[in-house]
Amino acid sequence: MSTRNSFIIVAALALTTPAWAQERQFDPNGSVKFNLPADSPVTLISCDVNESRATVRGGALTLDVHLDLSLKNAGSRRLRGITLLIVSQESLPVGRASVSRLVDVGRDEIFPLRVDVRLMRPAGTPGPLVQVNLDGVLFEDLNFYGPNRLNSKRTMTFWEMEARRDRAYLKHMLAERGSAGLQEAVIESLKRQDDMQRLDVRMVRGRTTTASTNVPGRMEKFTFLNMPEAPVKAVQGWAEISGDEVRSPRIEVKNLSNKPVRYVEIAWMVKDTSGQQYMAGSVPLSDADLYLPAGQMGELVQDAALRFYKPKSTSALSIGQLVGVVNQVEYSDGKVWIPKREGASASPLSPSPEEQRLTDLYRIHGLSALVVELNKF
Repeated sequence: MSTRNSFIIVAALALTTPAWAQERQFDPNGSVKFNLPADSPVTLISCDVNESRATVRGGALTLDVHLDLSLKNAGSRRLRGITLLIVSQESLPVGRASVSRLVDVGRDEIFPLRVDVRLMRPAGTPGPLVQVNLDGVLFEDLNFYGPNRLNSKRTMTFWEMEARRDRAYLKHMLAERGSAGLQEAVIESLKRQDDMQRLDVRMVRGRTTTASTNVPGRMEKFTFLNMPEAPVKAVQGWAEISGDEVRSPRIEVKNLSNKPVRYVEIAWMVKDTSGQQYMAGSVPLSDADLYLPAGQMGELVQDAALRFYKPKSTSALSIGQLVGVVNQVEYSDGKVWIPKREGASASPLSPSPEEQRLTDLYRIHGLSALVVELNKF
């Protein structure tokens, strides 16, 4: 069977006997099925499932999926990103996960991709335990291939544009100020990263039932930073704040551009009740049916709670103030906007993943290795 079609890597586990009431390693003959279209620009070379485990708990099967994939660029264009959709039970939110990566892969080149996800499904369900689908790949020219069920085209395009922006900045520093100037810029970036106190943010749809909901809520007005040349301006907004949650945010925005907008993302900076400031993640506040005409006002409303928490910390967070900034915009024609470098340096989400990758390369391997990497682009 061709790797471009339904390629079965691991066979289904027999889970119908009481002996399965414990953790088991995946059988390497059929429980992970790869669904790659006939014209897929990537093909599967190999898949190592040795670290994957399945555990029965009551009537549910918990799958700790750890795959080391080896993939090949089978097309003629250079690849800049890939997103896989991993499914154990399509109808369940806990039965789906995704993996997205930026890559730099030429024609016929083989590249690794690691998958680490946890899924669930009813125990005893027939068929493969896990199916791996290609949601899409992004090419160097920013064209896209795939069903795009996860809006991965938008996500990977944003990542790639940020990566190009930040590589261009470092290359400019090298060209204008030499190795010393590049090193100074990298050290400044590393210091900024080390000084950051970070929060994770998750969106919880509908009503929340965590302990934080017992904290009396209060209505709070947001503060917004203006990003230079942003096509969308956050004018004002409100939300109920309770403990570590921001519930049902409502934000009025204005489209300053001459093109309709269909997606807006906000990056957050959080201050707790003691005045300590944290950098947080970005949150998409656009519904799928957003349409904001040129020059018009609109309101972004989410029936959800944004939950902020300190990574690897048991101490509770009490939100005092939220500061937001428009971080990403997608026009109705599929074109995207990101902040310029001078604006990004003040963004709650700076530095980008690519800047972190490049500065980590400097930290581990030194300045000469960074120069070699920059010269690849």
